[in-house]
Parts: sequence; structure tokens; C-alpha cells
Amino acid sequence: MRIVVVGGSGHIGTFLIPRLVRAGHEVVGISRGQRSSYADDPAWQQVRQVTADREAEDRAGTFGDRVAGLRPDVVVDLICFTLDSATALVERLRGETGHLLHCGSIWRVGASRRAPITEEDATPPFGEYGIAKAAIARMLKDETRSGGLVTTSVHPGHIVGPGWHPIGPLGNLDPAVWRKLSAGEPLDVPGIGAEFMHHVHADDVAQAFEAAIDHRDAAAGEDFSVVAPSALNVRGYAQIGASWFGQTAELRPVSWDEFRAGNDAEAAQASWEHLVRSHCFSIDKARTLLGYAPRYQPDEAVLESVRWLIEHDQLEVAGPLKV
Repeated sequence: MRIVVVGGSGHIGTFLIPRLVRAGHEVVGISRGQRSSYADDPAWQQVRQVTADREAEDRAGTFGDRVAGLRPDVVVDLICFTLDSATALVERLRGETGHLLHCGSIWRVGASRRAPITEEDATPPFGEYGIAKAAIARMLKDETRSGGLVTTSVHPGHIVGPGWHPIGPLGNLDPAVWRKLSAGEPLDVPGIGAEFMHHVHADDVAQAFEAAIDHRDAAAGEDFSVVAPSALNVRGYAQIGASWFGQTAELRPVSWDEFRAGNDAEAAQASWEHLVRSHCFSIDKARTLLGYAPRYQPDEAVLESVRWLIEHDQLEVAGPLKV
């Protein structure tokens, strides 16, 4: 099949496109052309690359024509963030493309009320990003169930992999957290550290997209939470992370007001955004309908990312990894 991947040079596309090439598909990648993939793979030599500015072409109303002009059997859209953009692409591809797959987010679900969270037991989202992702998922499901374009939405957790910083034990990207853990220094934690975060390796997300393409009928009109087999809470994540450096995490519970006062405003807000949701998802639906079988536990995925960052001098730590 001819598969067009929009945003193929990003986290997921780095692993998805080589998978699709190895499976024998003809692959076309659409990106802004500003960066290469996060990992090298000889499969990229067989990929046709198309340069396009999605935002500008959406404003001009021409992006759907560009995608449809490539005559794809399948479109995988990894960089759609608004309902208007998603709707325009659906309307242009309806009747011309066999399957549209959309990359959503677990943030289409709000604060958890039970664990694990299933696709049918989601709380209302909050925040512009989560609300938009939820609206897109509903639109796609309605489109397919009304007899229109066949669609599937895949909702990854916090994506981890070599080449970029993972969401850390405090729910933010502050590299100082890793330095403190590697040194055995005290780490201020808002509350008691029981809140969950649900990570997923980028290759496991790619696996889910490939499985949804292969199982089109089972995936038609469905949405899937795609995460690691387990989730980490703050204190567990911190203890595991410290142990990689031969340390024991010393966690000091503080109030949110104290935490905000002692941290950069952006990092503190990111922590609140992640921890207030306290997400832990079920992958039973993806396992049953798609055969999804994630290779990485969350700590394994994060360790791979941290190791890469240290080896490439992109993360300052107090000592070497012991694992």
C-alpha cells in the first residue's frame, strides 16, 4: 500500500516509517523539512520526502489537496492539533482514501477517577490541548460510524525514546531533577508522590499504528489508548531513577505553593499539568483488537532516553549510570 505519514520525522515517525518500509509499503513522508529523524535507519533511503508547512497550508485551505494528490491508500496524521484541521482533512479524503489514522493524546482524558482508565471510562478533558484532542477523536468516530471515511485514533502516553528528554519524575522536563537524583540530593515533591504518569516508548506507539493499519476492520471507527504495560507514580519513578546511579532518592514532601515558589514557573506548571491528571491507562482494548504488545516497561523506556542524553552530553548528572 501507499502510506502517507504526516509529520514523519518526529518521535513516532522515527520508528513508524522504517517499520512500514520493512513491511513492504510504499511510504511518503510529509514534514517541514527542518530536521532529520531521531534515529538513523537505512529504510529511510526508500522513503519519498515531501516538504510542506502544515499550518500555512491549512490556513490557505490547500493541505488536504496536497495529501490527496499523493493518492494514498492510508494516511497517518501525527501532527494534527485542531478540530478544524482534522475536519478539513477528513472532508478532502472522504471517498478517496481507505484509512485515516490520527495521533491523539492521553490528555484527551481529564483527571482520573479510577485506575486503570479505559476508553469508555474517560473523564472530561481540560486545557486547550486536551479538549482539542478529545473533540478530534469524537469527530473521527462519528465520521466512520456514519458511513464516511474509515478512521482510527491512537492516543499515546508520554512518549519516550532516544534523542529527547523524557517527562521526569516530577512531571516536567527540568534536567536538574536528574542531577539531584544522580547525586543523592534531596528532591522536593509536591504532596506525597502518589500521582501517576503513563509513559510509552515511541517504537511501541509505532507498533500500535502499524497494527491498526494491518487490522483495518478491527480498528475502523475506534480509539485506542497506547501506553506502557504499567505506569509509574512520582515516588516510585524517583526511586528507580536514583537507583540507576547507585543512589537512594531522598524525597521531601512540600505543598504546591512551596513547590511553585522553589521552582521555575514553567517547570512547576508542567508538573501540575501532569500530576493533577494522575493517569494510568488500560491497554486491553489495543491488545484485544490490534494485538498490541508493548516491548518496554516505562522505566526501561526512560532509561534508554536518559542513557542517550548522557552519552551525547545533553544531560548533566553527578555520576555515571550503574546499570
